[in-house]
Amino acid sequence: MISFTSAQLDAWITAFMFPLARIMGVLASAPVFSNAAQPKRIRLVSGLIITIALVPVLPPMPPLSPGSWVGLAVLAQQIIIGVLLGFTLRIAFAAIDLAGELIGMQMSLSFAVFYDPQNAGQTPVLSEFLGLLTTLIFLAMNGHLLTLQVLAESFKLLPVSATPMHAGGFASFMAWSSTLFSAGLLLALPLIAALLIANLAMGVLARVAPQLNIFAVGFPVTLMSGFLVLMFSIPYFGAAMETLFDNAFRAMAEIMRASGAG
Repeated sequence: MISFTSAQLDAWITAFMFPLARIMGVLASAPVFSNAAQPKRIRLVSGLIITIALVPVLPPMPPLSPGSWVGLAVLAQQIIIGVLLGFTLRIAFAAIDLAGELIGMQMSLSFAVFYDPQNAGQTPVLSEFLGLLTTLIFLAMNGHLLTLQVLAESFKLLPVSATPMHAGGFASFMAWSSTLFSAGLLLALPLIAALLIANLAMGVLARVAPQLNIFAVGFPVTLMSGFLVLMFSIPYFGAAMETLFDNAFRAMAEIMRASGAG
């Protein structure tokens, strides 16, 4: 007759439950993996498969009872770590959305909106276009595989333990979140500068020829200038995205190191 002790059962449960909590946190918050079009059952099955593949190579889990208060606290901490990793990568995508909104505002296209099922709301068309282009670039550079690699490395940089996370991890995350504004502005800066020159030219034209209806002429000129600059900027978009994603993956590793530096 085969019998198991409660300590053995607790060890088997914790060896699977704690990594699953962190992995599901990443799948629920990271871009591409958390797409609203993906069924929740597929996401759950993906998390189970990834966990089964990673458990044999992970560091040993702490000897905790999964039903104790300490075990529940560790479980909640693993969910927070996974969500933190996912949001670190999502900031790079949010910077693209910000750049699209700035470009659309300068091109007078902010009124053209599109329903985004990912955010469950109205999104400017240019933001949606740049977001789809960013997703394709992310998949083309195997970003989804790199995300799983960083997730696996996170168990070495920040092993599962009853020790609380260090506050330095959240400080590193807040420092990285400034990329949302800086990267978004830098991506939109070429088009903003070009449209500023076009608006200055239209202002001079309005002073030279007051009888010209500048409102009727300015809108199509601004729109055409924006699309022209955007057309010439798209070929350089991939290199900028590659740099931004590299920085995002480095930030994920740095946040894990800072979280375990206590």
